[in-house]
Amino acid sequence: MNILIIGSGGREHALAWKIAQSPLAEVIWCAPGSPAMDQIGPCFDVAADDVKGLHDLALQLEPDLIVIGPEAPLAGGLADGLRARGFDVFGPGAEGARLEASKGFAKDLMARLGVPTAAYRKTRDLTVCRDFFTGNSAPYVLKADGLAGGKGVVIAPDIHTAINEAEAMLSGKFGGAGAELVLEEFMPGEEASVFVLTDGVNRLTLPACQDHKRLLDGDEGPNTGGMGAYAPAPVMTPELLKVVDETIAAPVIDALAQAGHPYQGVLYIGLMITPEGPKVVEFNVRFGDPECQVLMASLADDIVPALLACATGGMPARDFARLLPQLEAARPAACVVLASKGYPGTYEKGSVIKGLNAASAVEGVTVFHAGTGLNAEGEWIAAGGRVLTVTATADTLEQAVSRAYEAVDLIDWPQGVHRRDIAWRALAPG
Repeated sequence: MNILIIGSGGREHALAWKIAQSPLAEVIWCAPGSPAMDQIGPCFDVAADDVKGLHDLALQLEPDLIVIGPEAPLAGGLADGLRARGFDVFGPGAEGARLEASKGFAKDLMARLGVPTAAYRKTRDLTVCRDFFTGNSAPYVLKADGLAGGKGVVIAPDIHTAINEAEAMLSGKFGGAGAELVLEEFMPGEEASVFVLTDGVNRLTLPACQDHKRLLDGDEGPNTGGMGAYAPAPVMTPELLKVVDETIAAPVIDALAQAGHPYQGVLYIGLMITPEGPKVVEFNVRFGDPECQVLMASLADDIVPALLACATGGMPARDFARLLPQLEAARPAACVVLASKGYPGTYEKGSVIKGLNAASAVEGVTVFHAGTGLNAEGEWIAAGGRVLTVTATADTLEQAVSRAYEAVDLIDWPQGVHRRDIAWRALAPG
């Protein structure tokens, strides 16, 4: 099989790395890809949001499977257009992608289906925001309705901060994504991420992950796209996973199918495990980053049959049984994100990163590139906010975390920052 991967970040590097291990994969193409992904297969300089350019590239290459990594092209209807041209595509159409592209749409759908989630209010009016905050107790949750690169959520500790944040968001802090806000009650509990592979009818749940969104140790500092993750997350017991499947995944996927928009790809369910049970924090319509890196490292060898089954249908008949042993054989895994100083705000690019070969040589470790480039001397340099994802597997989660930090400490990059407490909840005494 010839496979085309759309995207250029750490998630797509991990997908390319995993797909390359499949005996079914012959050639792997990436668009736009990255210097690190180019070491796996040829990259084409076509942006992930260049719908026409990607259509033209697909017609030129004629891949057997197209895997779309990021959310923006999915929301823009890339999967719909490629399917209309006869390609098998892993990734939902634009209607399914609204689950992430519009938090208001997702909340309204959950309300209609009775899916457990936080009470909410949609608005474009600052006065409505003030009334909502006055009628609820702190902390306050504000979300930009549209896509904001994983940064469109603010948890305000007091009403003054909440009103200022609402005004800033409605005034363009996140561009058009914040033209409408979703205000939510705060849900206490522990977060977890569940990923469901589906062909639009059938479902298969992958090992649950836990992401670390805050920049600093102890879950302090600003929200980011993710500073590390691990799997499996012990907070998600088999019993809770069954509840999530029956009360969240099944009704949402079935509703989209009944509306004529079967969801084909991976549904990311961000959860809060509350005293009342699991409730939805958000949906994403693609693999999370850095959770994808953890999942690709932890699963047994071949992910391609499952990706193809989601793209073409018939998962149980053809590949469900084949993937089950992978889930049972999944190894504990953890990853640490190295980011540029200043992220998620302003940061500099171009600093040289050394020690990557030594880090990659640590047993069980793979270093995925999220935002790197090569300078004229052939040295790896920082080219983004989140730059590297150091990922490790082992027989136990504690060993995986230890290996990840052993590798991190071998990387010589003074301009980088990272957390030192990944998986602290799972590893806490008692």
